[in-house]
Amino acid sequence: MNEFWEVLKTRPILLDGAMGTELLRAGLPRGGCPELWNVDRPEVVREVHGRYFLAGSDAVLTNSFGGNRIKLAASGLEERCYELNFAAARLAVSMKGPGHFVGGSIGPTGKFLRPQGEYEERDFEEAFAVQAEALSAGRVDFLLIETMYDIREALCALRAAKRVSTLPVFVTMTFSRTPRGYFTIMGNSVKECIATLGANGARAVGANCTLDSHEMVDLIGEIRKQTELPVIAQPNAGQPLVGEGDTLIYSQSVDDFARHIPEILARGANIVGGCCGTNPDYIRRMAGMVKAR
Repeated sequence: MNEFWEVLKTRPILLDGAMGTELLRAGLPRGGCPELWNVDRPEVVREVHGRYFLAGSDAVLTNSFGGNRIKLAASGLEERCYELNFAAARLAVSMKGPGHFVGGSIGPTGKFLRPQGEYEERDFEEAFAVQAEALSAGRVDFLLIETMYDIREALCALRAAKRVSTLPVFVTMTFSRTPRGYFTIMGNSVKECIATLGANGARAVGANCTLDSHEMVDLIGEIRKQTELPVIAQPNAGQPLVGEGDTLIYSQSVDDFARHIPEILARGANIVGGCCGTNPDYIRRMAGMVKAR
């Protein structure tokens, strides 16, 4: 990661865009398990990583967003957690060249901790630990815990990752804009999230998903006020819509998405990319803006 930090001293780092959207376009059934394609259709996953690198991404994220044991249990795949995450890491790493990086993606369980749900914090930690260990063994450069909507779950993932890995761990939360400001669906404020993550050893913090690039501008400004750590921004390409033939499309065009990226950078983002609905075209448009700074 020394090279990663050296680049970050001179300009922002450009991440990739959505993986799930690209796999759906390649034929992944709605409701199918994307992580299973790491072993069943590895050539497709590898191609997506390659197209993002060609588009200008400095770093891509592994196809492991839903790869924790609890999430995989919905598909009966919890016992294959290590296998699927290790495969995800090796596929992404196989496509990186000099000056490129791979982040191990760790998403939420989709469940809730007590009292809202049935799980204890130790259950979440054990589920995330297996995933983080496998991604680290697969030789990713950093771990990115992303799309967290409960600071308690984010901390479970952060503690688990730091327990089983020596890699830097980044964390992004997902916020909605309300009349009172930005909050997660569990009511966590920006100040609470950023302060808590920094105090518990996150090496970079930020936001992804839910908001489009225009809506994320002010949020990144709020995050920057709360921390001196590198700030991550990964907006959605707007909101999902159903198009012709029941296809999934997103409301924000490449042009509209990209025109807000300079302001996101000006507000303090150091690491930027795209979330749901973005593809290599979005990243290609962002590359010139990011690497010229």
